[in-house]
Amino acid sequence: MRSIWKGAISFGLVSVPVKVYSATEDHDLKLHQVHDRDRGRIRYQRRCEVCGEVVEYADIDKAYEEGGQTVVLTDEDLKSLPVERSREIEVVEFVPDAQIDPMFFEKSYYLEPEKVGVKPYQLLRETLERTELTAVVKFALRQKSRLGALRVRGDVMVLQALLWPDEVREADFPIIEDTEVKISDKELKMSSSLVESLSSDFEPEQFTDEYQEQLRQLVEAKLAQGDAVNTEETFGVPAEEGEGAEVLDLMEALRRSVENRRKASRAAGGTEEKKPADDGGASPAEEKAPPKRRTRKTG
Repeated sequence: MRSIWKGAISFGLVSVPVKVYSATEDHDLKLHQVHDRDRGRIRYQRRCEVCGEVVEYADIDKAYEEGGQTVVLTDEDLKSLPVERSREIEVVEFVPDAQIDPMFFEKSYYLEPEKVGVKPYQLLRETLERTELTAVVKFALRQKSRLGALRVRGDVMVLQALLWPDEVREADFPIIEDTEVKISDKELKMSSSLVESLSSDFEPEQFTDEYQEQLRQLVEAKLAQGDAVNTEETFGVPAEEGEGAEVLDLMEALRRSVENRRKASRAAGGTEEKKPADDGGASPAEEKAPPKRRTRKTG
């Protein structure tokens, strides 16, 4: 796999330099359009409405139109934004795994630690796994500020890009609210029995994309019959890679982070947290105590 981005996970004063990889890929057959009469390839051109010329990608800027006026934004303009220049995956808070609605999940990325960041990477991974918490993070990737969920998948950490709240549409179906439906105990019992009979552990390997399998069979059959024409293949340009971040001494960064949180708590009038032991470990009582969970209202 080729990394698409380099940055660093930042929680407190702990910095974990990582490489980011796309965790998913499209397995669909790549189809294009042809003229039904002579099988000629249909291609779309980027033609300027003013001069009529076909424009190369390198000569194209982005623009936004409002109130009859157009604002042109060059690549330099976009790169100048502070968020776009950031190479930080900033941990904002830690929440229980079940509190993030799957509706918000977008694209997934694997995070691989740089050599100097293996220990803090493993520390954060094991902490998330033991506490059953997910780190809510903010980061910028490909000219977009993003919200994300940092979670554990096997031996690695996964950065799950999340939709912003205003990107998730509310379901408004009056028929559900306006129609009174009564479910009998017998119906509910039968339905539960059916669900129980179909219950199993989820094993994604058992499922296949039947449409793509049948489409490939159709393509292979037409190739075997000679119903094919020569085509051109176009390859994308890999994304540029940035530089990793410097790693502070792990224990020192942890100590300072805890101290900063304690000072912030005192300043806000909260109770002071118990000072950690000199070796950075938890006391026997703390090790036995289950992790505190925060509850959040969902609406």
